[in-house]
Amino acid sequence: MPQSAPPIAPLRYHVAVEQPEDGEATTAEELLATLRSISETTYENGGRPLRSVHAKSHALLHGEIEILPGLPPVLAQGLFATPATYPVVMRVSTIPGDVLDDNVSLPRGLALKIIGVPGERLSGSEDETTQDFLMVNGPVFATPTGKAFLKNLKLVAATTDKLEGAKKVVSTVLQSVESLIEAGGSKSATLVALGGHPETNPLGETYHTQAPLLYGDYIAKFALFPVSPELAALTNAQVDLADKPDGLRQAANEFFRDNGAVWELRAQLCTDLETMPVEDSTVQWSEEKSPFITVARVIVEPQEAWSEAKSKAFDDGLSFAPWHGLAAHRPLGSIMRLRKPAYRMSARFRAERDGCPIMEPKRREDIPG
Repeated sequence: MPQSAPPIAPLRYHVAVEQPEDGEATTAEELLATLRSISETTYENGGRPLRSVHAKSHALLHGEIEILPGLPPVLAQGLFATPATYPVVMRVSTIPGDVLDDNVSLPRGLALKIIGVPGERLSGSEDETTQDFLMVNGPVFATPTGKAFLKNLKLVAATTDKLEGAKKVVSTVLQSVESLIEAGGSKSATLVALGGHPETNPLGETYHTQAPLLYGDYIAKFALFPVSPELAALTNAQVDLADKPDGLRQAANEFFRDNGAVWELRAQLCTDLETMPVEDSTVQWSEEKSPFITVARVIVEPQEAWSEAKSKAFDDGLSFAPWHGLAAHRPLGSIMRLRKPAYRMSARFRAERDGCPIMEPKRREDIPG
């Protein structure tokens, strides 16, 4: 269980914490070109502009976030400085830039957009009032540097919209191998990323920012934990995807037809830059040195979790990016810096081809759908 106050001494942020990689500007240019090629391929083949990554959604939800009262000073920072309740939207997805059969089982993502947040803004989001947290169901990123990320992404781009039948077969084999590994108490991030993710319900997953962000004066990673009994019961729960290309959407609708859900948003403060680095997001920060501590609660009432109309509103009408937010929660590290132009390009690509701008909601009434 999370602790109410950190029994740790968090490190304050200073500029030397971040060390840009050699050639980072060139890497950013190549990354943009690669992501754009993915979007252009899926648009040419499907006629609909999709996200370069996380193209397929499985649940599209609206709810509220409650910032907890009584947080100690090191946690009462930025968004979490004052107890409050804000509307939120959530998007649960899988990582590819093409829309695949759910039998091609890959890591899942959850994007959380908090609406109406006051405070000094990040550059590029001055006219907005949202705070986005983008998370994946694993504690660490797949590659340590921007250059390594680019290399992996080029491999993904080369297989976008190709050989879906072969992807299904490979995914089935990898799932079997991964099941054997997990039965022995281990886990292979490589097999999971290649299509070996178990066919489990994404609603029961714990989602991590993987890369760090500012936490006011400090540095933190965030994670979203399922805590309501019905939601927590979905952790590792199998979903029957046989002959169900959109089985995860069906499972989400079945759950939220009769159930609400509660997650806890928890922060893990950095206490040691040697073992909790900022620039290498493949390193898992020790929870013994710094536990995750609950700072907010996300509440979602029963609703239709996915529909074509909701997809039009959320998937087409919204963008999620770690650089939509407060200056107090500026993304940190190479991977996060590269995401800023990449997400902006992806949103612009979709908006231009849909013929309408993507807007950031400022009030509950602005939430699409």
